[in-house]
Amino acid sequence: MIMLMPSRPHQRLAILGSTGSIGTQTLDIVDQHPNEFSVKVLTANGSMELLEKQVHQYRPEAVCLVDETKADALKKKMKGSVHVLSGYAGLNEAARWENADTIVQALVGNIGMKPTIEAIHARKKIALANKETLVSAGAVVMPLVKKHHIDLTPIDSEHSAIFQCLKGENVNEVTRLIITCSGGPFRGKTLNQLEGVTREQALNHPTWKMGGKITIDSATLMNKGFEVNEAMWLYDIPAEKIDVVVHPQSIIHSMVEFTDGSIMAQVGHHDMRIPIQYALTHPSHIKLNVPPFDFVKAKQFTFEQPDVKTFDCLQMGLDAAREKGTVCCVLNAANDTCVESFLKNEIEFLDIQRTIREVVSRHKNNKHPSFEDVLHADAWARKEAQKIMRELKTKRK
Repeated sequence: MIMLMPSRPHQRLAILGSTGSIGTQTLDIVDQHPNEFSVKVLTANGSMELLEKQVHQYRPEAVCLVDETKADALKKKMKGSVHVLSGYAGLNEAARWENADTIVQALVGNIGMKPTIEAIHARKKIALANKETLVSAGAVVMPLVKKHHIDLTPIDSEHSAIFQCLKGENVNEVTRLIITCSGGPFRGKTLNQLEGVTREQALNHPTWKMGGKITIDSATLMNKGFEVNEAMWLYDIPAEKIDVVVHPQSIIHSMVEFTDGSIMAQVGHHDMRIPIQYALTHPSHIKLNVPPFDFVKAKQFTFEQPDVKTFDCLQMGLDAAREKGTVCCVLNAANDTCVESFLKNEIEFLDIQRTIREVVSRHKNNKHPSFEDVLHADAWARKEAQKIMRELKTKRK
């Protein structure tokens, strides 16, 4: 029997990271459904010009620029027409904004952890794209989500797929989560072939259009290690029951296997607006401007085992998920630091995994961290990564 869903309440959005890939696609969804959504808060790191355009178009109550100098300049330009927040304190205030009921958490990096916690305490609905919140602080965040009965829904295509496959199911009957992976731009390459690959090559993802940081994580396969960590916390599934399989077509976004051997998969276009919109509207699927999926044109679905020897970042992510504790935060912080340096052409591509492996080896894991422990581990890992990258440069001279 088909059930008719009750009408949905209008959602007032605070989009943290509105000038990035997820943020701009969220605003595209707002454009398509103006009766469903309104924008109350927008935030950006330093993209003042784009943020200013968004302010004029969406007329939010408040905006935040993390770059305080640019925030001061924007405040002068706005002449009191919008409340201008600044810095990390401004991000936290944006996450608590009284007239917003849904937070789209699209920040990049560990700066997303504290605003997520602030949104939880403020009893907001959270659509989460920020991987680091759960990778680094899942042990802190998820107990708070459960305690305050927060509607936290993933935006990642893989986790949206799992979320949809588990809808109405008994999680105790799940035997395996299967996270799919495109393989990135270097699928099938050897370590020797990865020596000397350029920033531009690494940013040339074969299927997905994403921001720079996540695109590099896709090239190293670190994103899949992170996604195993996320899935473990989101669905309370042991890491040992989560597999990664390479699916180059990026059509099956992930799968769930049950005790009777049946497997459910979520299939569709590789368009991030689909999981973004579902995170906002679930359990409803509302119209989105995408073409019907053509299975005949798709022709085939293929699958491969990921090469964890060549792509050591994935192996480190799997190991950290099984170990839990501050090693997950250390892994993320070291990766964040290395990717930033690679995007600036300061290190080589393989230096990313070399540096992270060394940072992790030097860390003494804390299995039951507080949020303060997580922050301390994050700061330590970033400094250690910088130190190791300098050592690698010195050795090459």
